[in-house]
Amino acid sequence: MTALRMLADPTRLRLMWLLSTGEYDVGSLAAALQVARPAVSQHLGKLRLAGLVTTRRQGRRALYTARGGHVRRLVAEALHAADHQVSGVPEHD
Repeated sequence: MTALRMLADPTRLRLMWLLSTGEYDVGSLAAALQVARPAVSQHLGKLRLAGLVTTRRQGRRALYTARGGHVRRLVAEALHAADHQVSGVPEHD
């Protein structure tokens, strides 16, 4: 699955926006998005397989974050493009 296909899902895009700001565990992400933990875990699995997130173990917890600057910029650009579509603001050249 391509990175853009992964970001086409609203929940995954919201997850990636949070993960581009720092590390989170599944419980924190579920609470922040008000989405069930199993659903968050499934989305994170897909994002990890697509190479968009990395995982780090801290004791028994897994911490997730966006994989590098390119992914963070891709997420930011996807959100800016969507904002232009919704708000009617002209696109940049």
